[in-house]
Amino acid sequence: MKRDILLPRLLPFSIPAVVKLPCKLLLSPCPIPLYPTCCVPSDSVPSSNPVSPEAPSSPPASKPPRPVLDGIFAFSPNRHTLGGTAYFIQEASGNILVDSPPWDESVQSWISDQGGLRWLFITHRDGIHHVREIQQMFGCEVVIQEQEAYLLPGLTVTSFQHDFQLSDQTRAVWTPGYSPGSSCLYSTVHGGVLFSGRHLLPNQQGEPVPLRISKTFHWKRQIKSIQRLLDEFTPETLNHLCPAANIGFLRGQRSLDRAYQRLAQLDLEQCLASKPGL
Repeated sequence: MKRDILLPRLLPFSIPAVVKLPCKLLLSPCPIPLYPTCCVPSDSVPSSNPVSPEAPSSPPASKPPRPVLDGIFAFSPNRHTLGGTAYFIQEASGNILVDSPPWDESVQSWISDQGGLRWLFITHRDGIHHVREIQQMFGCEVVIQEQEAYLLPGLTVTSFQHDFQLSDQTRAVWTPGYSPGSSCLYSTVHGGVLFSGRHLLPNQQGEPVPLRISKTFHWKRQIKSIQRLLDEFTPETLNHLCPAANIGFLRGQRSLDRAYQRLAQLDLEQCLASKPGL
């Protein structure tokens, strides 16, 4: 008794179809292909003109740092530090690098042209990238809050507890919350500039706020750290804020001006009650 077996077949454009084949064809030593060549993965079809794969191209050079204020520059976001923005501060006593910029030849040459580095200041643990290479190239001193110094094993670092004076006009301020060793760098130039790391970031309206996320170390301490800044500074001593992320929300501005007044407008009690975001 002759029977037909129904088998699926894929026609061009992936339209399913059903074709009838006699049983004896299924037992043939050279069965008929059930799928057209166009449906076979390309890597299983021998190429009549094989081409050797091209060598991976090197990543494009970083854009030159852009001026923020006189003597202060911002680097392009660094994908190795969660898109963080690093800063360069020119000082007569020695230049300061705030967090790690994209580390390629163009950045290295630019820093060398400015006279190298005296200090590398890390605002938080996510700002660490190529610290060993930076220190080896420029012989700079690495400053980090003591609770995160363990993240740089084998390096010569200067750790601090609450404050650390880098120069006559620049000092570090411990502002825990985002991470255990989260810190800001304050400079007296331009009426007072605070490099806030991820302690304070611009929101979608371009206002500096603490952002509570799932990885926030201690939210209550982060709010207390904001109060410390309000207690230590005044509208006359804190004029600009340079955040380490969310730069796009500045909408073309290079820094947040009227920094103290903006912080003073925050409702810290309401901030404390906010729920974690992503």
